[in-house]
Amino acid sequence: MSDPILDALAETARNRGLKLVRSRVRTPGKRRFGKAGLTDARGKPVFGMDDKGPTAKPEDVEEYLRNLGAKDWGASLDVAVLPRKRKARAERKAANDTEPEPRIERKPKPGPPSPPSPPPPPSPPTPKPPKIREAKPSDAARLAELIALLEHPIDEKTVRKNLGKLKKAAELPLVVTLDKEIVGLCGVHAMVTVHRPAPVGRITVLVVEDKVRRHGIGRLLVESAEQWCREQGCQIVEVTSNDRRAAAHAFYRHMGYERTSIRFFKKL
Repeated sequence: MSDPILDALAETARNRGLKLVRSRVRTPGKRRFGKAGLTDARGKPVFGMDDKGPTAKPEDVEEYLRNLGAKDWGASLDVAVLPRKRKARAERKAANDTEPEPRIERKPKPGPPSPPSPPPPPSPPTPKPPKIREAKPSDAARLAELIALLEHPIDEKTVRKNLGKLKKAAELPLVVTLDKEIVGLCGVHAMVTVHRPAPVGRITVLVVEDKVRRHGIGRLLVESAEQWCREQGCQIVEVTSNDRRAAAHAFYRHMGYERTSIRFFKKL
């Protein structure tokens, strides 16, 4: 039977890029009955877990997620600007008719010459902004490496063959380059259906190199794919994502996507 409290905690965990693990013990009174814990997207324990499974109470998991959310929110706030301190004004002496004391100028004693200042260090090179373009046949080997990050191994020859077919359909995938290196891939597709008045846009694949994640590369790819779909006359864009990719689900929600259906497939 589904537990509404644990279901809500599971949804909150997904929005944080985590996974809620529930105890398999179903007998009240036993040690791990009703316990829960958290892991990351790869199954690594994060909170309330030991070698045998979850150990934390649901309310402790809820408190951990609440604090984690508050920490993320506080880190995104602008730093407050402190008011400037006014400099204390020097107290003026009362005006009088006394003669000012004569000022004695003393010449400084000559000292050793100062050593020459070292030259300033060279400025670091300005990083080049990422660039978006359509994939080319010569990208096949690199695209195969990126696709493998999604646990969909494919060889270079097959990728090159698929690019040829997509070029004929005018649906070449988009790639992002940094210093001429491909660091992201996004597949696009527009399909006409009998039950909709306009074509349906679809993001068929989205992957970003690990070393450049959280730098806006994924957002750039998705926004470029959405623009492509608009140019094809699409009124909606859909995307599918594996159930275990909690971090990807949180990213799509952040980009304004809503979960509206469950995907089924069958191998032929």
